[in-house]
Amino acid sequence: QSWSRGMSYCLHSESHLDTGPIYVRENGKLHVVNRGAGGVQNVTPKARPFSLFSRTFSVELCMNREDDRARRQRTDHFIFTYTKEGNLRYSAKSLFSLVLGYISDNVDHIDSLIGFPEQIAEKLFSAAEARQKFTEPVTGLRALQKFTEAYGSLVLCSLCLRNRYLVISEKLEEIKSFRELTCLDLSCCKLGDEHELLEHLTKEALSSVKRLLLKDNSLSDAGLRRLTAPVRVLKKGLENLLVLDLSCNPKITDVGIGYLLSFKKLNCLDISGTGLKDVDAVIKRLQMQIGLVHSKVPLKEFDHSNCKTEGWAEQTVLQWEQAVMEAMKPQDNLRSRVAALRFYGKTHRIEEVVKCTLVEPETKASGNLQFYKENVENCHLPLKKEVAGSHELKNNKKRALAEQERERTSKQKHLCLTVEDWDLLNTY
Repeated sequence: QSWSRGMSYCLHSESHLDTGPIYVRENGKLHVVNRGAGGVQNVTPKARPFSLFSRTFSVELCMNREDDRARRQRTDHFIFTYTKEGNLRYSAKSLFSLVLGYISDNVDHIDSLIGFPEQIAEKLFSAAEARQKFTEPVTGLRALQKFTEAYGSLVLCSLCLRNRYLVISEKLEEIKSFRELTCLDLSCCKLGDEHELLEHLTKEALSSVKRLLLKDNSLSDAGLRRLTAPVRVLKKGLENLLVLDLSCNPKITDVGIGYLLSFKKLNCLDISGTGLKDVDAVIKRLQMQIGLVHSKVPLKEFDHSNCKTEGWAEQTVLQWEQAVMEAMKPQDNLRSRVAALRFYGKTHRIEEVVKCTLVEPETKASGNLQFYKENVENCHLPLKKEVAGSHELKNNKKRALAEQERERTSKQKHLCLTVEDWDLLNTY
């Protein structure tokens, strides 16, 4: 009784606490306290699932760590330097730098840059390029198009994709977004007649191209017919073309050369290594109809070492190439597979990148077929002085130059130019 009165007092004094059922063992038996009746029942308790928390209890998982982007944004507002004593010192960045970094992180959400100052746009492009925003698959193309639509040739005026067929296949849409290019080098890419990029060359966006290098691209007469169709029919397309390289394309014949006669502004042409049947007839035809003269020496206009990528997006193209090269590296699981093949005596197939040779067998057979237009600067100069003259001319160099100077001065007496003036003009 005393135990029951004490237990009842305890329950009534702490009635505000929800302690749940209370079990007491007495004389070898387990008793449960019934709070409602205020007594003890000799009832064997039923097994109930033990719950640590009530039904209304909820748990929210919170991670006490930040991602890299949030951490970079937290510290990106300051510039950390060290004093002479070795103490760490930081200063806040300018508002322009903070805004520039924020916009470059979200450059793909820009609606338009038309009318935006070029100086600020160049800094914005460089900031986005440093963050490699233009290498992203979808957002990179959208961001690049905003710049090319607004600034054209400033983004890229010259593009060299020589022997970079993988870059063309991976970034074709990005390459097609470039506008107002003046020089385009697609040598040794094996594009063929049906490639989408060759079709894009006839569009209005690339009507500004003046130098086009298509050496070793498996072109035929059908490809030249499509390439020149807008110029021949609509007087559009590559109408401003000045330099054209079609060398090392053996499928181009005399019929295909006929399509090139529509390029009236053409100053330099290279058709070495093509499948011409009547070379003499082609030489006369080019000279009579568009005024191109056969050159006895290689011309510097077709020296591919002078062609390079120029513009804001120069580093962007390098980033594309580096990404392609990283994707081509063999993985660890592939290396183990190759080792297994070698263990069982199987030969591993190695795919080598097709490289463009400077001198093709067809070129040696047909000889040098480079043409230039007379009285036009920078299209009749030889590639190298050693190639331009033979050993005999080297020994008599002074005498040959003196004879040329006398002929020029005799023909151009009305200009009153001295020998020094002619030498100065020949240096350009």
